[in-house]
Amino acid sequence: MAVGASLLVVLGRNPMHSVLLLIVSFAALAGVYIGLEAPFAAVVQIIIYAGAIMVLFLFVVMLLNAHREDDAAPPAGVVSGPLRAGAVLAVLLAAELTWALTRAARGGEDLLAAGPGAEASALQSVRAVGNVLYTEYSLAFEVTSILIIVAMVGAVVLAKRES
Repeated sequence: MAVGASLLVVLGRNPMHSVLLLIVSFAALAGVYIGLEAPFAAVVQIIIYAGAIMVLFLFVVMLLNAHREDDAAPPAGVVSGPLRAGAVLAVLLAAELTWALTRAARGGEDLLAAGPGAEASALQSVRAVGNVLYTEYSLAFEVTSILIIVAMVGAVVLAKRES
């Protein structure tokens, strides 16, 4: 479901539908996290990405009043710059995925930060993670919130100037 929704995000012509399908893709990814027994990552995926970030995307699409993508296509036989960049990124992603799978199959170093001997309750303790985040990284949270507010104000100002 995550792959299908992600493909529809990229291939869709309506930006509003793409934003809503990206929310579906994030929710499906949270389901993958639950299947991997990582409930904290699943909850964070829903709260931060499907919640906060996608609301910002939705506001930007609504403020810019972008109803449909332009139908301007390059002439036949001409490969555009974004298509070339996308092809290069796809090849790099495939190479990285192949490298990670062969590394995991060889049984070399563990791909996870915590080794197999780590205690599961210590890895999944939401209280411990929250305590570290809100004590040691409180400045990062404040700076991020100010950055998001500045971005929202900038989007409103840009959208208001055009109308």
